[in-house]
Amino acid sequence: MKRTLILVFGFFLTLNYLQAQDAKPVSKNGPVITFDQKLRDEAGNIVWDYGTIYKDSNGDSYFRFTNTGKEPLVLSEVRSSCGCTVPRWPREPILPGKSDTIKVRYATNRLGVINKTITVMSNAVNNPVILRIKGNVIEKPAEVVPEKKPVGAAQPLNKAK
Repeated sequence: MKRTLILVFGFFLTLNYLQAQDAKPVSKNGPVITFDQKLRDEAGNIVWDYGTIYKDSNGDSYFRFTNTGKEPLVLSEVRSSCGCTVPRWPREPILPGKSDTIKVRYATNRLGVINKTITVMSNAVNNPVILRIKGNVIEKPAEVVPEKKPVGAAQPLNKAK
C-alpha cells in the first residue's frame, strides 16, 4: 500500500513539474498584433463580412495589421477552420510600427452561409488572435435575354377602323 501511495505521489509531483516547464514568460515590451479598427464588429471581433455574394465570385479577404509592440512580430502559423478557406501570411518578421496583410481566400463554389474562423499564432503578447469571415453565397440568377424586335419589320395591318 505504501508503495502505491509513493508511486501516485511521485506521478503527481512529476506532472506538476512538467506543467511548470511549459509556461513561458510574456514580455510586456514584446510585439503586439493590432488589426484595423474597421474590421471590428459591434462585439469587438475581427470580421470580414462578404455580405451576400454570388457563387464563383471573388472570395478574397484582406486582414491588415500593424505591429504596435516594441519587438519584431513573427507569425508562426495561420490556420483556418476548414479546407475551403486558405490563408496566406507574411513569413518574414514585421518590425515595430510596420504593417502587413493576411490574405484569406474562401472557395465561393459552395452555396450557403459562410462562418469560418482563422487562428493567427505568433510571438505577440496578444497571442493567439482569432479572425472571422462571414457572409452568404447564393446562386447567380439566370440571365434573361430580352426579346429584340427587328427594326423596320412589317407590322400587321389593322383594317378595321
